Amino acid sequence: MKTPFAFALALSLLLAPLHAHDATAEMADAAKNFLGALTAEQKAKATFPFAGAERTNWHFIPRERKGLVIKEMTHEQRLLAHALLATGLSHRGYAKAVSIMSLEAVLAELEKGRAGGAVRDPELYFVSVFGTPGGKEPWGWRVEGHHLSLNFTTAGDAAPALTPSFFGTNPGEIRTGPRTGTRVLAAEEELGRTLVKSLTEEQRQTAVILAAAPKDILNVPGRNATKPEGLAQGKLTAEQTALLVKLIREYLFRHRPDVAAEEWAKIEKAGLEKLHFAWAGGLERGQPHYYRVQGGAFVLEYDNTQNEANHVHSLWRDFDRDFGADLLGEHYKAAHPAKP
Repeated sequence: MKTPFAFALALSLLLAPLHAHDATAEMADAAKNFLGALTAEQKAKATFPFAGAERTNWHFIPRERKGLVIKEMTHEQRLLAHALLATGLSHRGYAKAVSIMSLEAVLAELEKGRAGGAVRDPELYFVSVFGTPGGKEPWGWRVEGHHLSLNFTTAGDAAPALTPSFFGTNPGEIRTGPRTGTRVLAAEEELGRTLVKSLTEEQRQTAVILAAAPKDILNVPGRNATKPEGLAQGKLTAEQTALLVKLIREYLFRHRPDVAAEEWAKIEKAGLEKLHFAWAGGLERGQPHYYRVQGGAFVLEYDNTQNEANHVHSLWRDFDRDFGADLLGEHYKAAHPAKP
């Protein structure tokens, strides 16, 4: 005999919308709560038309930005902004994101007295909402500042698109002061290095595409021209393939686990044999290095070359799903079906 709780759960599942997605609903609720706590002036800064150019105006450098900056929020509003951020990330991803924000204070101390440099401030991160959260029309949101650009887009009840997604750290490792030894993106670095060092000399001849690492990631804003290069998954051993999978999942599962799991299922369905691993630069810690994993439409990149190889850039993109491109195509096709 079913307990009252089990019966209620079964009934709720039967009555739920067939295509509803928890992530979309949670993001919409959090965005509404955040916007509802703003003044009219603040809301004007935080909101943008969905179809406007600002939605795809992303970057990870320190620059002037639009949106509502954390520095101008009340304590209550800051908490609600972080509640929104948490709906897009896993526990691990959220910890990395806020730790990246905190590194601005470390940079400010390291650069003290330097003239003409960028402003370093852990509160210079901006929240932007595009369109109207909830409902059937497409909408999205972004949290962005130096070394962090997180973009989410959804339409109707579809699972949100998670890209472009950028995490960076400067310093990559804190080497002085009370936080000495902190490496926010240590897993991303060590997993890549472990994989390349597991390769045989013959495998490495194919995987290493450049002797010197490029000065930055290649799929920066406005560019998505890379192709799969390096060593194909089919040339890896079972143990090396497991390392490759672990590396990919480290990037993907910085995002909320339910949506990340769906994205991983798509990669598996498309076939791991489509994956390629490419490396450039030195193999030892402290040497400038770069790597990329690419297969189908998705790409992850890692670069650590600047500031004597202590300045990390890491990226996840999906050229079919950046800013919800595939979702929008399906949405507009359904809303405006072709005439017979």
